[in-house]
Amino acid sequence: MRTTYMAKPSEINRRWYVIDAAGRPLGRVATEAARLLRGKHKPEYTPHLDTGDHVIVLNAEKVVLTGRKLEQKMFYRHSRYPGGLKKVDYATMLDKKPDKAVYMAIRGMLPHNRLGRAMLKKLRVYRDDKHPHQAQQPLFWGEGPDDNMEGGPDS
Repeated sequence: MRTTYMAKPSEINRRWYVIDAAGRPLGRVATEAARLLRGKHKPEYTPHLDTGDHVIVLNAEKVVLTGRKLEQKMFYRHSRYPGGLKKVDYATMLDKKPDKAVYMAIRGMLPHNRLGRAMLKKLRVYRDDKHPHQAQQPLFWGEGPDDNMEGGPDS
């Protein structure tokens, strides 16, 4: 009888990946980042463990929204006081805090529990193309030894 492989926390290898968001749709960048954070690109993916990698998203200010979403799509938050609903359109959001817009898009694609919060700690979003993580030797997603593995960026 065969059993399903379940990774153990000691067997998880974490890598650092860089995703360049310049000129790409927000949702496409967010789904790639969420997939890397969850670890679904790895053969040892285990749903109840954080098997994902660290992700650095660059050029958040150059991300694009298709259609009329720039004016029509809204970002909502609530102060938890009566009548405390605040809303901002994505044109303003991308102008003032593009890194928060990308962060919130990725956050919405992760599990909404303590496992998702642990995955979110491995995400770094930067507004331009500079980041302070050179010591971790990050690979650009789409380069390196994982190119030909199943689950790579082109699969």
